[in-house]
Amino acid sequence: MILPLLLFSFLTMATATDDESIYQILKEHGLPMGLLPKGISQFTFDNTGRFEVFLDQACNAKFESELRYDKNVSGSLSYGQIGSLSGISAQELFLWFHIKGIRVDIPSSGLIYFDVGVVFKQLSLSLFETPRDCVAVRSDHDGDVRDGKLVAQTLFKLDQETVARDVI
Repeated sequence: MILPLLLFSFLTMATATDDESIYQILKEHGLPMGLLPKGISQFTFDNTGRFEVFLDQACNAKFESELRYDKNVSGSLSYGQIGSLSGISAQELFLWFHIKGIRVDIPSSGLIYFDVGVVFKQLSLSLFETPRDCVAVRSDHDGDVRDGKLVAQTLFKLDQETVARDVI
């Protein structure tokens, strides 16, 4: 019973080939190719819309604000949106927020919305027309994102007393 189900799941997976890329799949779903950084060669995509992309290392890409991509990014694609997103964070001022979903207005108003849990961040769709270069994240910043809060010690290299005083 389990074997046929596993076989079916395996047969519905797609990986990057010369004919199809994750960027083309985004475009087919009404999303801009630039939502993911350049250089993704491995990914999975199944018939339910679930996808996962694999990067060599975590990296940052600069848009109007900065986006951080983990080594693995996953979510569920439907036309004009990505839900259950994990692996992408956005910087606003000095804080990092996990992006939970992405939505493009239909009919298109030229805007794209990033769901960071409490609010939607609105940006111009034109910023995401093409995939961006992604610069490797330094290992001493790997712990910066924790539930939408920036670990100030890592960014500013402040001593614990100063951090405690400023946070309170």
